Amino acid sequence: MSKCTSVIRELVMPVGLALLLGLMFRPIYFKGGNMDYFLMWILIGFPFGIRRMWLWLIPRNYGIAGTVGIFALNVIVGGIIGGFALMFQIFKGFLTLIKCFSK
Repeated sequence: MSKCTSVIRELVMPVGLALLLGLMFRPIYFKGGNMDYFLMWILIGFPFGIRRMWLWLIPRNYGIAGTVGIFALNVIVGGIIGGFALMFQIFKGFLTLIKCFSK
């Protein structure tokens, strides 16, 4: 039964969080009847990828524009990594779901 309870942690919670983020950020990435898929990928993937970033660019000896630019680059890279991390988490959750019901 422990594998079946891990389905909730590995599949249901990440998918639920991604859907909640998708609904929350919908006015940002859906403008004028067109969807910006890259912006959606970054906004939904950011919470999943920011903790998986191995290297943070730290702004030193920059003005305000350089600091904001480097911070934006960190957010974009974290969002891209997070999109892939979310897809991997969903794939791993489906494998756990298949293992749970195959017994």
